[in-house]
Amino acid sequence: MTDRPRRPALAPPPVRNAVARDANPQVFLQQHYENVWQTRMREMPFVNAALVVETIGFARHQGDWLGVIVTPWFLNLFLLCGGGQLWQDLAAGQRRLVQLPCGALQFIADDDPELGLYQYCPLIAAVGTLPDQATARQAGQDALEAVLTPAPVADAQQGPGVAAPPVDEQDTTAASRRGFFRRLGGGA
Repeated sequence: MTDRPRRPALAPPPVRNAVARDANPQVFLQQHYENVWQTRMREMPFVNAALVVETIGFARHQGDWLGVIVTPWFLNLFLLCGGGQLWQDLAAGQRRLVQLPCGALQFIADDDPELGLYQYCPLIAAVGTLPDQATARQAGQDALEAVLTPAPVADAQQGPGVAAPPVDEQDTTAASRRGFFRRLGGGA
C-alpha cells in the first residue's frame, strides 16, 4: 500500500458564495432566457414553439427571490439569493429541500456563467404537453400560489391527516400541490 491520500477520480464542483441581489431579478431573467431562446434553443427538437419566455411573480420570500420562469423548454420555480433565509450555497448539481409554506420542495443548484448562482425546482419538464402560452402562464401562477399557500394543518379534535376548514369561506378551493398537479393532468 502507498502512503499517498486517495483522491476521487471526479471531484465535485466547488461551492461558490452567492452574491445577494438587491433588485428584483425578473427583468434580468426575462432578458437572459429570451437571449438563450434566440441564440441557442430555437432549433432544438424538444422545444414547444407555442410558448415564449415569461417570468412570473418574482418577489422576496423570507428575504430571497422566488418566482416562476416559463420557456419553450421548461417551466421551473426559481430561487435566487437575496440575502435572506431560504438561500444556501451549494455546488452545481447538488439538491436540497427548501422549506416553503406548502412544505419542503426539492431544488437543484446551478451556476450559469451569465446568470450566476440559482436554484430551481422543475414544475413541468416536458412543456410539449402545454397547448399555449396562456396555459403555461396559468400553470406557473397556480404553482406559485400553491407553493406560497400553507399546507393544511391537522385539527387535533378531528385526528391526524384531516385538513382544517379553509380560512376564507368564500373560496373553498384551497391550493395544494396535489390539487395543482391534478388540475394540470385534467382531473377535477
